[in-house]
Amino acid sequence: MMVSSPFGGGRAPGGLPRLPTPPTGWPIGSYATYGEAQQAVDFLADSEFSVSDVTIVGVDLMLVERVIGKLSWGRVLGTGAVSGAWFGLFAGLLLGLFVNQGFALQLLTGLVLGVLSGLMFAAIGYSMSRGRRDFSSASQLVAGRYDVLCQPRSAERGRELLAKLALKPPANP
Repeated sequence: MMVSSPFGGGRAPGGLPRLPTPPTGWPIGSYATYGEAQQAVDFLADSEFSVSDVTIVGVDLMLVERVIGKLSWGRVLGTGAVSGAWFGLFAGLLLGLFVNQGFALQLLTGLVLGVLSGLMFAAIGYSMSRGRRDFSSASQLVAGRYDVLCQPRSAERGRELLAKLALKPPANP
């Protein structure tokens, strides 16, 4: 995966543009899910098609937020304590490696301080929300459909191959 930089111009290795640019090419297939589009490109690759000419484009993007559960003081403090414990153990481990006295004591100290700080920060954050967001959720960026684009020089062959894929009976899982 390549990350673009606003300071670099020109092209990155592999000929990909450095700055965000609209995709180019002709549509050779359209799919309801990313998995189907990925399967189509995989089929093209298996058919000795030059997949470097292919781009999968998500169209009609949506941010989907799935609610996981209700937040309560118990859940917030429990999550804060666990998060703080991990950080505290890590800090205690590092401290124990560099201080020659009491490795176990350093770990225990890190754990206790981590749990206390995790509880404190979780409580402060939750109390400041004043009940405006009493649920936890996970967000995901999804598209309404996924188009497979191909450079014009090989688009016709790509369409023919994907038409063959559409005629194949589905594989039994």
